[in-house]
Order: sequence, then structure tokens, then C-alpha cells
Amino acid sequence: MKTRLTLALVVLLAGGLAFAQEGGMRSDLTPEDRARVARVTAPTTDFSRAENFEGRPAGKGTTSFAPSIDSFSHFLANLSFAQEEQFKLGDALFKKIWVSSPSSTQASDGLGPLFNARGCQSCHIKDGRGHPPFEGQADNVSMFLRLSVPPGEKDSREALDGVFAGEVGDPTYGTQLQDFAVPGLKAEGRMVIDYTELPVTLDDGAVVSLRQPRYSIADLNYGPLAADVMLSPRLASPMGGLGLVEQVPAEDILAHADPEDADGDGISGRPNWTIDPVSHTVMLGRFGWKAGQPTIGSQSAAAFAGDIGIGTPLINAPHGDCTANQPACLAMPTGVQARLGPSEAPDPVMDLVTFYAQTLGVPERRDVAAPAVLRGKQAFYGAGCASCHTPKFVTSRDAENPALKFQLIWPYGDFLLHDMGEGLADHRPEGQADGYEWRTAPLWGIGLTETVSGHSYFLHDGRARNLTEAILWHGGEAQAARDAFAAMPAASRADLLAFLGSL
Repeated sequence: MKTRLTLALVVLLAGGLAFAQEGGMRSDLTPEDRARVARVTAPTTDFSRAENFEGRPAGKGTTSFAPSIDSFSHFLANLSFAQEEQFKLGDALFKKIWVSSPSSTQASDGLGPLFNARGCQSCHIKDGRGHPPFEGQADNVSMFLRLSVPPGEKDSREALDGVFAGEVGDPTYGTQLQDFAVPGLKAEGRMVIDYTELPVTLDDGAVVSLRQPRYSIADLNYGPLAADVMLSPRLASPMGGLGLVEQVPAEDILAHADPEDADGDGISGRPNWTIDPVSHTVMLGRFGWKAGQPTIGSQSAAAFAGDIGIGTPLINAPHGDCTANQPACLAMPTGVQARLGPSEAPDPVMDLVTFYAQTLGVPERRDVAAPAVLRGKQAFYGAGCASCHTPKFVTSRDAENPALKFQLIWPYGDFLLHDMGEGLADHRPEGQADGYEWRTAPLWGIGLTETVSGHSYFLHDGRARNLTEAILWHGGEAQAARDAFAAMPAASRADLLAFLGSL
């Protein structure tokens, strides 16, 4: 049994979680409102009918267009007219294709010099889920490899309040493998995925084949990787509802944390504390596959720098992920222009892209009251899936944007770290997240994945080719729920999948 508490968490507990002022009782609500929120977010016990407002996962911001390839790209339905303009400007920048420097299109240069994508939309295609390379596809469009080495003593000394956030990149290749480069420079290398099929027999005799991936790197152009380098694949995540997630009070997320499994239910979710690059204080991480980013702004800035090689006011890295051991990369021109400010993507760009990400809507559910969907919902709860995929939250009354304020939302995720077992382990820590832990991803919109993205690949690396495979990969804290699914008769499994398809 691996130790659940990292050194950082021990430090936090010893210090009485002094900096975690976000924990405890919500300060934005009156006692009456706290009781009301507790009532409406309590898990249901009645599966004979749909719950009130269940069909509107983003509250008043839920979008109501017919399902289409654009289902994840609509703005929240309750934006003001002026905000719609901001959204559309942000959308244009999100779709913007960056070019190498110097360029005649000076507002668009600064790409790379090493990069994974030329724009945000290149990975988050139609604001949806990324995918591993399709058969016969040479390039990775929306998936890359994270790289890191174990933190050293110096890194631990530089931790803030006992929290070491992020990771330590490979000395030569940085924090992720860059498989593209601007003209005159070589890409870092090429991700290689080898799959092995693993047949799994369910309790009723049905056989499901899971594919076990193995990752390596070919065609390294800048020398060897560190001997202790760790690799971890990442798919681009869906974008819908991020602003609402940002407005879930940390107190309500922390209320679901149980790092020592005090209640004995086998579920021991815990927070990933990280560092806010604006305030330079410790904050709750809630974005990214391991909850390594505290805000949409920090997540966006990290993607600009790491994926596209564009410097922003938050992370002003005009050479992107280039390291001191890549002098040719550091010698390439950047897109920094004094008349536009000290970074390649100045505040107006970052503000609009962040606003766009904060105000993407979530589509309304389909067939919410259908008998099969209700039976599947009951099976979902009965198997224990809702223990991590928390159905409901109410956003903060203090949200600056009225469209995000005090909304009942249905993300089906608790945004905490959970041990998912050896099968999904990447054996690579990120902040306080260890090599077995992943953030519970929200499930809203998951039923429209194929409609929007043209595929049904799931999990952090797309190894699961459908939802059945995704469930069967669950282990660790989710082992009991996975086994309950495997033990269901075929009709009940079909009902549970129908429920997920309605989300």
C-alpha cells in the first residue's frame, strides 16, 4: 500500500492548513442559503423521475441548440450582449494561427521556436476532446508527452509554504516533448505509442478488449534524455463549463476531500495545492489532468508558453519551452515588440482568450427522463460512481461575472485527486499529485463527444475507445465501482451507458 500523504501535505497538516483559508464554511452565503444549497446538492435517492433542473447542467447558462459539431462552441446562454462581443473576440484569438518571427503579420508572430500546436483550437478542436494519433496519421494533433525528472533538494527548498507546484523539466527537453519547430530548427523528437490488447471477461461472460499503451520517443535531435526522465501523455480536454468550475467555492470542493478515508468508504480524494502566478500564494488546483492549475488564466498562460511557445504577462517565456541546453532555439527571434508590450501575447489577448474559456457553455441534456436513462442513473449511483463524480454544485454568489453567479450546475466531478490504480498510473508526480493520482474529470457533455470530436476516445491518453473501456480501466479507489459495472447484467450496463450518453 503506497503512502497517501506526501511530504507537502504533512507540512500542511502540521501547519494547521494555515493558508487554506478557502476551507470551511462558505462566506458568500447566509445560513439560510447554506441550508438551501445543502438541500439542492444532496445526492438524490429518487430515481423514478428526473430531478428539478437536471436537464440544464450549466444552470441558466445551459445552451439549447440541436446537437451538432458546434455543440461545445456556444457561449453561455445568459451572457449579456456586450459579453457576447467579448466572447466572439476571444473566439477569434482562440482560433488564431500563430506564425514564426519575424513576420509581416506582426500581431501573429512569435510561434515556438519549438511547439506542439500553432493555436489553441489546433488541440481543442471545436472546443472538444483531443485524441491520440489515428491509424496512419503521422503527426500528433491534440496529444503530447509531458517530461520531468524527480524534484531535487533545491526544488523542495524553494517550495512555498511547503507546497512544491508543477514539475522539474528534463534538463535538455524541458517540460514537454515538442514535436514541431519553426523553419531553421529541428523538432525535439517524435512520440511513439505501442498498444497491447488485453482481453477482460465480465461476470456475464462478455469479453472486452482493452488496449494498454507503452510510450517512447524516437528521433531525438538534441541528445539523450535524462536517465531518470518520466513520461506522461496528455490529451486536450473539453472546454465547456470551465468558468463555472472556476466559481465553485473551494470550501465545497474541500468538503468532499477525505485524504485518510476517515469514513472508510474506500474513497480518499484530496486536493492538489498549487501556486497562483498572479498573487504568488497557495491556491486550490482545479484545472488540468492532475489539478495542477488554480485558474483558467494560469492554465491558459501555461498552454500558450508550453504548447505554442508564446509569452504572456503571466508566463513571459517568448522562447517557450526552450532550455539552456538548446542554444540554437534560444538564439531564434521572438515576437516581442516594444510597441505592443513586453510579451508576445499582451494583456488584451490573454484577457479575451481567458474570457472565452470562462464563458463557453454546456449543452442541455437529452432524454433526461427516459426510463433507460433513469435506470442507468440509479446504476451509476448504486455502483458508487457518484462518490467521485459528484453530480451537483452551486457556484459562488461573489462571482464577478453575473452569468456565473449562484448557478446550480451538474458537472459530475469533484475536482479532487484520486488514486486510480496501477493500470492508469503514469508514475510521474505533479505538485502534490503522485504517479497514481488523477483529478476526477467532469462528465458533463461526454455523451456528445463523438458528435463534436468525431471519435469516442477517453481518459488522459485516449487509450479507451469507448465508455465501457474507460470504466474498466478504473482501479484503485474506483476499483469497487469498476467491479460493480463488470458484475452488472448486460441490460444494466446498457442503461448506465445510456445515462452517460445523456450527459
